[in-house]
Amino acid sequence: MSAVSTKPYLIRAIYEWCVDQGFTPYLAAMVDENTRVPPGTAKDGQIVLNLSPDATHQLDMGNDLIEFQARFGGVAHMLRVPVGNVIAIYARENGHGMAFEVEAEEASGMDADDEVVEEEIELVDVSAPDHPPEDSPPPTGGGRNHLKVVK
Repeated sequence: MSAVSTKPYLIRAIYEWCVDQGFTPYLAAMVDENTRVPPGTAKDGQIVLNLSPDATHQLDMGNDLIEFQARFGGVAHMLRVPVGNVIAIYARENGHGMAFEVEAEEASGMDADDEVVEEEIELVDVSAPDHPPEDSPPPTGGGRNHLKVVK
């Protein structure tokens, strides 16, 4: 029996934390042939979605897929995002949350530009001007915005 990834559990935990704190949970995801979003809403192969209870209907955050209904331009759409395509989930108000690397088998269909975008996300995720070594503990306190990249 193979173990289920921790990624969907971490996504659900950050989502619940955002909602409990009164924050707006935002989900950043890579868009590929397995992702269903309204045409023209993705930019550079990525999309950021508002997952707040006010913005979604029938939200189902499973271990493999995140599915929900949302309105774009007043028109209801059913959206589907594979968990493997999730790049980050965070609170809009303060940027606190978690970022994820897309694994090789989950990244089928990526082109060279997608790799650059992934690197940009890593740089944005650090809160201090100097990048700490990967094995150092995450920054604490001070209300600084940061995301932890899970490898």
